[in-house]
Amino acid sequence: MVKRKIVEIDEEKCNGCGECVPACDEGAIKIEDGVAKLKEERLCDGLGDCLGECPKDAINIVEREADEFDEEAVREELKSMGRDPSEFESGHGSHAHGGGGCPGARMRNMAAEGSAEGNDAGEESGMESGSDSSGSAGSSEAKTASSGDVNISINSQLEQWPVQLNLLPETAPFFQGADLLVAADCVPFAYADFHLDLLQDKKVVVGCPKLDNLDNYRHKLKGIIENNDLNSISVAIMKVPCCRGMAQAVHEAAAAAGSDIEVEEIIISVDGERK
Repeated sequence: MVKRKIVEIDEEKCNGCGECVPACDEGAIKIEDGVAKLKEERLCDGLGDCLGECPKDAINIVEREADEFDEEAVREELKSMGRDPSEFESGHGSHAHGGGGCPGARMRNMAAEGSAEGNDAGEESGMESGSDSSGSAGSSEAKTASSGDVNISINSQLEQWPVQLNLLPETAPFFQGADLLVAADCVPFAYADFHLDLLQDKKVVVGCPKLDNLDNYRHKLKGIIENNDLNSISVAIMKVPCCRGMAQAVHEAAAAAGSDIEVEEIIISVDGERK
């Protein structure tokens, strides 16, 4: 056995809806006696695809001693369920190389997806990639906006430092009376309007619900909410299952702190659209 992350199901909260079963790429969850249960520890990779599908927040990721994750056992289990093991291969990549099972980790080259359209538009507008406004290619002094870009700049709306949740004290003075934005750390990269649409006039904390310790985040967020008279709380996450953990942590922290502030959820797609 090894100490690792693994799914934990609270059977007291579970209503047996079964939404988590198809969400698990490894086929590690079953419904038995009216509640969801983990079939075997070795079938669970601990990445939490099922977290965002549970309407009762009955599923969490914990770190404890457990059987090692077994990819071959997963393939055999999928076969026994009548599912194609190639779904596991294409959806996960190699666990040994950090590919993981979360759809949020699956690779997409969005620049390549839009290259044909972008090239056509560029040709129609007379623009050439890598040219500046004077027509000289590769200039480091000026860049010409290509198709789909906006030729403006904005001022940063960041009002405090640091921003990483683990580095921030719960009683940082700038939290007092603030509008708090909790953001999954991929959001500012995906969402071009992050500064003006989400960050303006807010204090921000960021973290990764997949790679960081969510228990620590819950504790820190609870302390921030308890120790500061916050005006509002919003949480911005990516539209991928593993990112739901951040929203869940904020809701749980607010409840534990006894706050009656309604948490606003903001969801950003991997294409950079606000949902």
